[in-house]
Amino acid sequence: MLNLFFPDKATVIVGLEIGTAKVAAVVGEVTESGGVNVIGIGQCPSRGVRKGEVVDADLAAEDVRNAIVEAEKSADVEIASVYLSVTGGHLTSLNTHGVFTAASDDHEISPPDVGEVLANAKVFNRPSENTVLHAIRQHFTLNGQAGIADPVGMLGGKLELDMHVVHGVTTRLQNPVRVVKGLNLEVEELVFSGLASSLALLDNEQKQMGVLVVDFGAGTTEYVVYADGVIKHTGILAVGGDHVTNDLSYGLRMAPARAAMLKKEHGAATIEGAAGQTLTLTNENGFPDRRVNLEHLRRIMVARLEETFELIDEDIGEKGFHDQLRAGVCLCGGGARIRGIDGLASDIFAMPACVGRTSAVGGLRSATDDPELATAVGLVKYGAIRQKAQRPGGIVGKLKHLAGSFGIL
Repeated sequence: MLNLFFPDKATVIVGLEIGTAKVAAVVGEVTESGGVNVIGIGQCPSRGVRKGEVVDADLAAEDVRNAIVEAEKSADVEIASVYLSVTGGHLTSLNTHGVFTAASDDHEISPPDVGEVLANAKVFNRPSENTVLHAIRQHFTLNGQAGIADPVGMLGGKLELDMHVVHGVTTRLQNPVRVVKGLNLEVEELVFSGLASSLALLDNEQKQMGVLVVDFGAGTTEYVVYADGVIKHTGILAVGGDHVTNDLSYGLRMAPARAAMLKKEHGAATIEGAAGQTLTLTNENGFPDRRVNLEHLRRIMVARLEETFELIDEDIGEKGFHDQLRAGVCLCGGGARIRGIDGLASDIFAMPACVGRTSAVGGLRSATDDPELATAVGLVKYGAIRQKAQRPGGIVGKLKHLAGSFGIL
């Protein structure tokens, strides 16, 4: 789709994340066998973005340009288009239900029937200023038989479909698109950041067992619940690592930049081993050196991290997902680098937790091992899946083309 020539017939896909703390561009090579290899990375500190949304288009454009140029040099390609992640407090998700009723119970389900039930499932009350970002198919039910993946060719009079929908404010979704297009780049698709991260980290077994993915970024925290192989729930909190930094800045009475440095060098999601320890901070402005109590610093961090996890835990608990998460919790994003955060997550959610690594992706280890690049790597995987689905072949291929990404995520 990038109109580039590669002698090994590989397809190049670029994932772009315009985050609160960084802009990341990951170049992936998708081979004819379907494998994905990361061949280039470009990163740049982010300005002009707050809580995951663009607030200064000029600054954001400059940072995106720098990341793209670095990625092009790293991969030795010319980038023409990207899959772009989006997030923000304006995004909302819900599960919907669609029904198609035939004239008789021995009706053979056809692709148009599936198209009708898909369309019915996408009809729900939403604000007029919102647009659907994702409509993700879960499972079909035919005459009471649940868990059907593809009903075409089966007999039945009542076809039902459960679907997970993510929607948001149209203008706020378009702001990052305008930034990218202003650099003469095309946007293939917009993708919810949490969805992209989960695609990067999870394998099919985890999706079947049930797992919670928490992407703890600088400005937002996204979370995704998988169970029975499909997405059951998604959510966003407009809280992230920057809030931890701000808490430290106020609590310790210091500049945010110094608070961020302390968080990175001495912070942790536990107070274990911090009792009685102090840090001496030199002052270059003529003021006396100051001492910071390490236990106090970490208690401030733990309080904010606990609150964030508890909000997620309360949400998924209200919706009855706790018992479905047999694979536990998978963490990514910049917040996943905080020491001991997996242990804190395990305590709050009362299930095993780990820092995730990218799944079924080869190439540069700096990308596959970095929890902060999960979203950008996931965008490449998303692009590979979508491009495969957009090659119709016969009735089934046409159905998948009609359904878009519904059944493959």
